[in-house]
Amino acid sequence: MNRQQIHLRLMTEADTSKIVAWRNKEFVRNNFIYQELFTKEGHRTWMREQVEPGHVVQFIICLADGREIGSVYFRDIDRTAHTAEYGIFIGEEDALGCGYGSQTAKLALGYAFETLQLQKVFLRFLEGNVGARKSYENAGFRMIENKRDTVFLQQGELQVFFMEIDRENWMKSKEVEESWASMLRNED
Repeated sequence: MNRQQIHLRLMTEADTSKIVAWRNKEFVRNNFIYQELFTKEGHRTWMREQVEPGHVVQFIICLADGREIGSVYFRDIDRTAHTAEYGIFIGEEDALGCGYGSQTAKLALGYAFETLQLQKVFLRFLEGNVGARKSYENAGFRMIENKRDTVFLQQGELQVFFMEIDRENWMKSKEVEESWASMLRNED
């Protein structure tokens, strides 16, 4: 397993071609509820109507060597209720299953709770997306029991599951992780 660290940078208009190419890959599209092909104009509209007014904060996921592999975002940011929806996609197939999704979620949640001052972040995922669920759980998200939806997609009828994490539980998981990291450093 590749242990290369990742960092996030804010998405810009210059990333449009990359975002469109990644989102149009079949292995990415099949894991989204919205499965229509992306266009450059559609992405520019997203930037103008969602990102620029602050309804969405979107990042590019970058490896330590500079390679860019996908995007992560918070959408429908409600600054009154202090909530938002989390979304991610890894657009480079060889970067799947390397732990980058979990690393990304942890970094992004830090931004959500510390910078955006959110109190709760939720997400949705399609049944069968086992890798995503594992990544979300590794980052501290928990299933919302008895909350699911059904959608009809090109793959047929699928269940949509919901997960969430609140600021308090994120702080606890962060403290546990820091404690383990400290113990490991002391053993070296």
